[in-house]
Amino acid sequence: MARIHLAAAAMIPLALAAAGCARNRALPNRLAPARMTSIGVNSYLWRAAIDTVSFAPLLQADSNGGVIVTDWYSQPSAPGERVKLTVSILDQDLRADALRVAATRQVNQGGAWVDAPVSAATVQKLEDIILTRARDLRRSAVAG
Repeated sequence: MARIHLAAAAMIPLALAAAGCARNRALPNRLAPARMTSIGVNSYLWRAAIDTVSFAPLLQADSNGGVIVTDWYSQPSAPGERVKLTVSILDQDLRADALRVAATRQVNQGGAWVDAPVSAATVQKLEDIILTRARDLRRSAVAG
């Protein structure tokens, strides 16, 4: 009879370990990786950049080189002004310095488009929007 109890006692830790593994399997045990490289650049930054500039028509979108170029875009409320964006993803890691946004702005003066300055705050705001969106995508990869 003592042998039966010893055998049962030996099985308890195995049963608990198996039950614990099954219970914790659904919980994320680590963050989604910051480096996603199924394409040539960080896929979170890529998706966030595409989402952010989707208001304008795309001229080029090279996921291996990490370059997105939009065509000229004019807001319906300001038809005498247009912008063109270039987003460059420079690294495979999700980092602030892995992203560069360049904007070109033109205004219509007497029927001709003339280059106009772009506020540095505007470019910084676009970079912040893309980075925030990329971080949100990374977080949702953990939750999903």
